[in-house]
Amino acid sequence: MQRRDFLKTGSGLVVSFSLLGVTELAGAQVGTPTPPAKSMVAAEVDAWLGLGADGHVTVYSGKVDLGTGVRTALAQLVAEELDVDFDQIDMVMGDTLLTLDQGQTAGSLSISNGGGTLRRAAASARQALLAAAATRLAADVTQLSVARGVVSVNQSDKKISYAALVAGKPLNVKLDPKVALKSPSTHKVVGQSVPRVDIPAKVTGQFTYIHDFKLPGMWHARVVRPPGLGATLVSLDESSVASISGVKVVRKQDFVAVLAKSEWAAVKAARQLKAQWTAPSTLPDQAKLYDYWRALPVGKNEPVIRNGDAVTALGTAVKKLKATYDFAPHTHGSMGPACAVADFKSERCTVWSASQATHSLQSELSTVLGVAKANIRMIYLDGAGCYGRNGHEDCSGDAALVSQLAGVPVRVQWMRADEHGWDPKSPPTLVDMEGGLDAQDLPVAWRSEFFIAQATGTLDEFPMLAAVLSGVKRSGYYTGNIQKNADVLYQFPNIQTEVHRLADKAFRTSHLRTPGRMQNTFANEAFFDEMAAAAGADPLQWRVTYLKEPRAKAVLEDVAKLSKWQSRLSPAAKIPGDIARGRGVAFVKYDNDRTFVALVAEVEVNKKSGQIRVTDIWCSHDCGQVINPDGAINQIEGGIVQTISRTLIEELQFNRSHFTSLDWASYPILRFPDVPRIHVNLINRPDMPSWGAGEMAPTVVPAAISNAVFDAIGARMRSVPFLPAKVLALSTT
Repeated sequence: MQRRDFLKTGSGLVVSFSLLGVTELAGAQVGTPTPPAKSMVAAEVDAWLGLGADGHVTVYSGKVDLGTGVRTALAQLVAEELDVDFDQIDMVMGDTLLTLDQGQTAGSLSISNGGGTLRRAAASARQALLAAAATRLAADVTQLSVARGVVSVNQSDKKISYAALVAGKPLNVKLDPKVALKSPSTHKVVGQSVPRVDIPAKVTGQFTYIHDFKLPGMWHARVVRPPGLGATLVSLDESSVASISGVKVVRKQDFVAVLAKSEWAAVKAARQLKAQWTAPSTLPDQAKLYDYWRALPVGKNEPVIRNGDAVTALGTAVKKLKATYDFAPHTHGSMGPACAVADFKSERCTVWSASQATHSLQSELSTVLGVAKANIRMIYLDGAGCYGRNGHEDCSGDAALVSQLAGVPVRVQWMRADEHGWDPKSPPTLVDMEGGLDAQDLPVAWRSEFFIAQATGTLDEFPMLAAVLSGVKRSGYYTGNIQKNADVLYQFPNIQTEVHRLADKAFRTSHLRTPGRMQNTFANEAFFDEMAAAAGADPLQWRVTYLKEPRAKAVLEDVAKLSKWQSRLSPAAKIPGDIARGRGVAFVKYDNDRTFVALVAEVEVNKKSGQIRVTDIWCSHDCGQVINPDGAINQIEGGIVQTISRTLIEELQFNRSHFTSLDWASYPILRFPDVPRIHVNLINRPDMPSWGAGEMAPTVVPAAISNAVFDAIGARMRSVPFLPAKVLALSTT
């Protein structure tokens, strides 16, 4: 299907409320990318919106929906500003031929950044359409009103639809970056809990995930992995799979894959193929992980953040505190292993992928395949979520390279051991803290030193498996922005924050939900509680006292009411019995520039077994203007549950050559019976900018739980995960 023919249909094929339509479109788009028939100029409205002859509005977003509901929320923004019904909006997301690059779908920026552009495009279009309608209806613009995409002259029968005004042609309107947006007081769609458009098809099994997608003549492939990164292929015996009919073996240096017409044949061939590898020894001794981490050379130091003279003030402090916090590496643990489909022909490649970064993945794949970025088309199809860079991008690289080597359309399906064993991991984090109080128990100094993963190169240089194994040099380690939230907002007289980026290459790291911010906030918010306890102060009130911003104070005061917080001096009085209960609080302003969150956790600690159970969470959340309240709460609740799992249970196991947590038995996660009651209050501020909701609440969960455990049993949990053995060891000291 040519792009021009596609647009002539009035975009009926991509109605996001009929997910079968998405599949049909994707299948129809197999083949060579064509020159643009729609604008791809960011300053033009036609790059973002298309008005069809049937009255439907096609929205072109460079962001994708990773299961977060942003497909629905972005449609709400456009429907509101354009004055059309919500069900007139059709979304095209993450197709690199049809959408502009709006950056990764990450950092909870889809609404604030991606949505902001769409909102202004819709408002600019509405302004131009009203001007055109005024001419056609011989009326002044001030006499016009719009409802459901129809422009009417007030107190008159004269009207004309957007569809009639446009007649299926481009708008040819500039996007006005300063266009006036509608007043929140007039909103009809924004601020409403519009049901997510993807849920019905997911519930009924009609939704097409990437795992369900098929191409005519498609082969199934499995990549045969080495024993670990750093291993090289010594020998390969292709005759070892000769007994399996129709199997192909492809190889490029250390990249090896098998193909077959049936998936089961590919699975059998991958298991049966005889390959001999060198034995890698690139990972550190897990038992000495943080000794290894601290001893690494510093690749870069971030600028030191200073307020006053913390070193001198610590020397004069009456009470001095020291603590070290560590946060273990985690795997993404996606419920569904990664999958991708690729079709390489005539030096062009189309890849169907669940990647959160389809546009940057074009660049990554161009070096793997040795073709121009413009010759690669990425088409997004939903996967099993990611919350960071999991296996989707690597699997897409596998599929593209296998298709190129074999010369056929290819589907690559990772298996559980691939997903757990080969997705990029979150990096370890180590933090040293020092604090001091004066004779009146007032804080005089705060000093922190963070040891975090390096960030070198760009995302395009990320060491994708297909690149590394096939001999393409990729040395970038892109885990960016993980220094954020290292510096605190508390108004202490003397503060010093140092961040060291370590030159580690043992771990192939990437972003995992709220990267860096969670680890940094864990140390800061848990140590703040240590200071409050030493001062004999209520930890919640102490936060209110030393925060300056009214919105920061507001979430803390709100969560105090929500949780019925009772002023306390932790640890609480000991109560007889095996079960101890406690509460802890934590606060964050995400990146120190957006979204305020205060969270209270209540826990039960079994003093005999060391088991921690979170029974209740109260969360006060201020992300500015809320677009879809139910959608925002879904994100907050989901992030909290996942982070409880990471905090209490998840621990990545590895030996010197590879990761050994390859299934749910060796990498357990939180079970349904252990999910707490979660109480969320959104502080909606319609007149303020919309910020993100996906990554913010998880940031404070580990610290709140750590503080609650101290309140319960007087033990300081400074090492994530908070395993029972750690609890018992601390309880006996």
